[in-house]
Amino acid sequence: MSEQRIALVTGANKGIGYAIAEGLGALGWSIGVGAREERRREAAVERLRAAGVDAYGVPLEVTEEASVAGAARLIEERAGRLDVLVNNAAIAGAMPQQPSQADPAVLRAVVETNVLGAVRVTNAMLPLLRRSAAPRIVNMSSSVGSLTRQSSATTEETVGPVAVAYAPSKTFLNAVTLQYARELAGTGILINAACPGYVATDLNGFRGHRTPAQGAAIAIRLATLPDGGPTGGFFEEGGEVPW
Repeated sequence: MSEQRIALVTGANKGIGYAIAEGLGALGWSIGVGAREERRREAAVERLRAAGVDAYGVPLEVTEEASVAGAARLIEERAGRLDVLVNNAAIAGAMPQQPSQADPAVLRAVVETNVLGAVRVTNAMLPLLRRSAAPRIVNMSSSVGSLTRQSSATTEETVGPVAVAYAPSKTFLNAVTLQYARELAGTGILINAACPGYVATDLNGFRGHRTPAQGAAIAIRLATLPDGGPTGGFFEEGGEVPW
């Protein structure tokens, strides 16, 4: 396509989200930097523009209907369509998260952002995505969302600490991704879940061993899938992740 591609990345002011925005921007795309905090959002936009990226800020709090609707209107007015949505915004929730000690309010808050936030944004953006010639949705998941890996893990290094809010929220997001794929089959909209690996971000106290750019690579690959590519899958850099 000759037209400039349009993407929205949620939680794009830092970490993996910023790296995804930077990577897609390097392809010549126009990038909506979705973030809730104005100062950090605009600082990220400035950094991206300084690197040559066509970036603009999108005020976006994924837990608030009015904010999500406003983001959709902004993109509608600016571009008239959306080619790629990357649902990256997420929170870890208060720790520790031992199930026997967990505050249900923590689980509720994590699911509200990590799962319902993705659903809320996806549904608001679907009319714009349907106008694209090659619409793609990428939901940023994690290996901690793999029930197979969780059930066979022998060390925290493999799938992280026990986390009754965060880990199941990613399992939930994977399941939601699959249901969207079933509904959208035949529409040309490809939707997949991406595992970035153990990336050093503030979400994990920068304990990860991968860089944000390394973590962003799988999202960029899924965002640029050719027509007829996979949908309803769960992927990491090395291939498919077991459910």
